[in-house]
Amino acid sequence: MSEDLTGVKVAILVMNGFEQSELVKPRQALQEAGATTHLVSAEPTEVKGWDEDHWGDTFPVDVPLDDADETEYDALLLPGGEENPQHLRKQPNAVEFARKFVEGRRPIAAICHGPLLLIDAGVVKGRRLTSFPGIQSDLKNAGADWVDEEVVVDDFLVTSRTPKDIPAFNRETIKLFARVKKETGAGLHTD
Repeated sequence: MSEDLTGVKVAILVMNGFEQSELVKPRQALQEAGATTHLVSAEPTEVKGWDEDHWGDTFPVDVPLDDADETEYDALLLPGGEENPQHLRKQPNAVEFARKFVEGRRPIAAICHGPLLLIDAGVVKGRRLTSFPGIQSDLKNAGADWVDEEVVVDDFLVTSRTPKDIPAFNRETIKLFARVKKETGAGLHTD
């Protein structure tokens, strides 16, 4: 991947139970491309991942959700995991945080169960996207054009199905974030 994300600041919105590989691998790819990433969570100090079929590692929260200012970020990453988006949907601040990315048409990358939060944020109606197959009915009922593909890009939104799609998800996420950086001058944030 030759796209340069230097200066691009990405919020990764998570709660306990996120699918660990869907955070770790995209985060690593973003950082290798030059982006700065921050874990944002309503959990005050740390979040615990889910590693396929058991609890995984614990990660420090960089920015508590109550202190997070979405205007400081150029893009949003939503890892999946069955529990993670369900917990996020119960957090009005998390829904509002994601909604502001939608309203600002800033890029959002969501994988697996991650698109569930996008229903509450009001972004799926009329959008072509994919997700973990088990939530396709939720997305269709919210007005999405759901397809079974490894990665789908629709305007400012990138979605994928499962951890096996992470290589394609990372590739298209970085391409989209780089395109938006070039077109809008995003990536001018400093730490």
